Amino acid sequence: MKRNVEAASEIERADKDTIIAVTRALQILEAFSADDTSLTLSELSRRVGMGKSTVLRTARTLARSEYLVQREDGQWRLGAAAGWLGARYQAAFRVNETVEPVLRRVSDETRESAAFYVREGDTRACLVRVEGPGAVRHHVRVGERLSLSGAPGRVLRAFAGEAGAPYEAIRKDGFYISMGEREPEVSSLAVPVFGINWTLAGALCISGPISRLTREKLAMHVDLMLSAGKEVSYAISGSRDQTVRPTTWHP
Repeated sequence: MKRNVEAASEIERADKDTIIAVTRALQILEAFSADDTSLTLSELSRRVGMGKSTVLRTARTLARSEYLVQREDGQWRLGAAAGWLGARYQAAFRVNETVEPVLRRVSDETRESAAFYVREGDTRACLVRVEGPGAVRHHVRVGERLSLSGAPGRVLRAFAGEAGAPYEAIRKDGFYISMGEREPEVSSLAVPVFGINWTLAGALCISGPISRLTREKLAMHVDLMLSAGKEVSYAISGSRDQTVRPTTWHP
């Protein structure tokens, strides 16, 4: 009987320790405001009301899972995992109500298939798709995961802050055209979608066979896609101020 009581007490203590550790981690993540690009250890300690050593241990644990990143100057910023978590939430936020009508209009105007992708780690997942009317189409199932190549993959990587001249060009242009990059006979055009606080939420794209959807034809649809991306972004973020330009794609 005594052993059972001791075991139960040990389990209870372990549960309390776990709860405390998780609570500390969440407090540190929540210490970052929308205006913070990075915070010093001292500032994190002040905001969460914990000792520096405790904050440092917790921050290093979060960094192992990419929820935090320590910069060269010692300051801390939110990591890619925090962005992916926010993107998945934002993408699921009234996704059918918000995204599908826009995709349907894009498909009607371009006569091609349209889709919305979000980043899932090293892959992209199709959340919403509207098939085009053409007999020859590029088929992707809702929920299917694909590589981070092709126009949607490149856009997701670029606006998540990936380094390199190709991604700088995508960020500057605001879109990307792919010709046979993931599949030899498929072309696509993608634009970013932003959510709350202008964090990356996903990518809208149109795709089809290269024989029909040439680079010249895709170029004709750039303005339409940019407008569609902005419309979905404003709907998800709750902002209608079209003078605001998203700036958070730079790390």
